Amino acid sequence: MMGRWRPAEKPGSPYITPEGASRLREEARYLWKTLRPEVVKALAAAAAEGDRSENAEYTYRKKQLGGIDRRLRYLGKRIDIMKIVDRPPADRSVIRFGAWVTLSVSSGNRMTYRIVGVDETDAGRGFISIDSPVALALLGKTIGESADVELPERLERFEIVEIRYGT
Repeated sequence: MMGRWRPAEKPGSPYITPEGASRLREEARYLWKTLRPEVVKALAAAAAEGDRSENAEYTYRKKQLGGIDRRLRYLGKRIDIMKIVDRPPADRSVIRFGAWVTLSVSSGNRMTYRIVGVDETDAGRGFISIDSPVALALLGKTIGESADVELPERLERFEIVEIRYGT
């Protein structure tokens, strides 16, 4: 019988903004100091109810605790390797980590993205991972240049209209 072996994933880039680093640390603190103790207490209460094989609350709390512990392990590894980028590059005319980039697409629409760390991506805020195809195509480019990006449904050309740094 085959196991559940999967090839190791390539770890994401270690770069992160100061705000992103703060959020990761706060999440780890909350999970460790607040949520995990509550779940352990609820698990102990469920275990005290007797037969664990038919105890839904016990099963639920065991799974919840496993999820918390997995997330804490992940956060611990990310926090250990993260490199906080807290200032813009010397040359602000070039797209680097942390840049806000306004792009014009072939349809004539404009969109603005910020290139952030893998743990900070948020499509709703326009935050894209430095490891994403769009960010990789944009890195090192300047205003007026264009980048071709292979999207799932088509090849898209982005023209760089504006580059800025800061929040």
